[in-house]
Amino acid sequence: MDLKGQVAIITGAAGGIGGASACKLAERGVNITLVDLKSCEETIAKIRTIREDVRILEKLGDIRDASFVQEVVADTIREYGQVHILVNNAGTCGRVDLEETTEEIWHRDMDTNVKAAYLFSQAVVYPHMLANKYGRIINISSVSGINGGVLSSHQGSKKGRSGPAYAASKGALIALTKWIAKELGEYGITCNSVAPGATETGITQGLDYNFDQQVIKRMGTPDDIAEAVCYFASPSAGYTTAQTLRVDGGVDIG
Repeated sequence: MDLKGQVAIITGAAGGIGGASACKLAERGVNITLVDLKSCEETIAKIRTIREDVRILEKLGDIRDASFVQEVVADTIREYGQVHILVNNAGTCGRVDLEETTEEIWHRDMDTNVKAAYLFSQAVVYPHMLANKYGRIINISSVSGINGGVLSSHQGSKKGRSGPAYAASKGALIALTKWIAKELGEYGITCNSVAPGATETGITQGLDYNFDQQVIKRMGTPDDIAEAVCYFASPSAGYTTAQTLRVDGGVDIG
């Protein structure tokens, strides 16, 4: 799966799934724009241990801000000349129940998890991917967007379950994935989503999961998700679009 010379923008790239996706794509020769609110220094150091020849651009800012999104894409085009791959990974997760969900939590999760994906997809497609008649958009959704929230516990309480704003935003992201795929397939642009289950990231720190109902009885790793991202990012996935691939250890398959 050699992608040497291609260009990817990855949000939430300071660590976790975004950082792992950046490393896996860089391993295949992809030049990367790393986007996050905080420094991506750790991800950059990891990439440099994998490959010295790939180019890296770091952009720090708020992905919910349309002007920042435009700046990221413009600087990526200025640096590399084009963009082939977009990974909408950055996300937030309120872990409160419906009664305790505030408008602030609702807007934060919806804006980070859905609005930013729409902004970045729009910015890379028009005119860049459209002009090249090629593009790969990968949205990191969640099984919470399919089943309404993964059951977990937090410090002995029942408040570990992903909240309604998170579940709704990830469900909306799956719907957006399908809409974009239908709209742009004829132009050589695919759009797919990866739906992780319980995965070892900052969002799941301090949480306990019951793996009795899961076929593979362990937490997922960021690398598990990143491999799925690499498939969707590759030319090999040219006939695959509008799909949501669950990488969840086989939870809820009954």
